[in-house]
Amino acid sequence: MMLEVEEKQTIIEAHRVNDKDVGSPEVQVAILTQRITRLSEHLQRMPKDVHSKRGLLSMVSRRRRLLNYLKNINPDRYAALIGKLGLRK
Repeated sequence: MMLEVEEKQTIIEAHRVNDKDVGSPEVQVAILTQRITRLSEHLQRMPKDVHSKRGLLSMVSRRRRLLNYLKNINPDRYAALIGKLGLRK
């Protein structure tokens, strides 16, 4: 479940730290969150798709590692990102 180029650009523009930013943890987490959402919807329709389920689990763990990194480096940016994406309650 790949993202379209235009959709990825809008995510990058919404979460980037500066004008040339394309790889900050915030951008990576936002892109992963969108991919996780799409793949979760796919798995609800196709519950026997084991290969996609494995990919979903790897994306969730990668997002968790990025969030842990961001939390350790800058807790304020972490809290802002969590609020913006609505990941925690």
